[in-house]
Amino acid sequence: MATITAVLVDDERLAREELEFLLRDFADVEVAGVAENGIQALEVIEKIEPDIVFLDVQMPGLDGLGLIRRLREKGVSLPYFVLATAYDQYAVEAFRLEAMDYLLKPIDKERLDLTIVRARRYLDEQGLMGVAEAPERVSAPKNKVVIRTGNRNLLVDVGDVIYATIEAGAVRIVSSEAIGESSYKTIDELQGDLNPEVFWRVHRGYLVNLNRIREVNPWFHSSLMLKMDDAKGTEVPVSRAHSKKLKAFLKL
Repeated sequence: MATITAVLVDDERLAREELEFLLRDFADVEVAGVAENGIQALEVIEKIEPDIVFLDVQMPGLDGLGLIRRLREKGVSLPYFVLATAYDQYAVEAFRLEAMDYLLKPIDKERLDLTIVRARRYLDEQGLMGVAEAPERVSAPKNKVVIRTGNRNLLVDVGDVIYATIEAGAVRIVSSEAIGESSYKTIDELQGDLNPEVFWRVHRGYLVNLNRIREVNPWFHSSLMLKMDDAKGTEVPVSRAHSKKLKAFLKL
């Protein structure tokens, strides 16, 4: 089972420690980082790119809901947010901002079990769980991929593929010839069929063709933002870890 990376954000040390203790019972959940406030959490989330974030609502400086808004404004790929608070009046606003679940303090172990089950299912369906290195290749790289547009299945040269991303649980491919859904269920699966020297997973939600990058620009906290060679000049964020790797590859 793929590991779910988690970040805990709470200004109360005892609350963080209690949640971390409860999460030890889940063998596939790894607490990869903690933050004491929203400002700290911004940096931790951008650096680690966790699968799930347990987030307190009321915190000094930048509160939990403000943190989600800030990440959305930055265009950061949002993790699976679970709001953890002693107050239930924030639920409606939390879900409006794309929080996926809501835990009331003190956190009940059985309710946490349900939260992890939901998160695991969502991440698996979105093809976002367990992103690390390129998947193991079982055959030679493919030269063509199929893109569905309406009722048509178009066979496109992989060299014309600009990038792929996840939208509404489906792998969406953008090429110079067509834009549409792929028959692949996850980005991992697509990546495993392509040349790893050309197609890089620069972010949890993006696979890009290095030959179709138009610009490489500095972004937040030493990370990069790519402008791709499609008609819209789509901007693709590069995670901090992959930014270091890409800078070395491009001699930046």
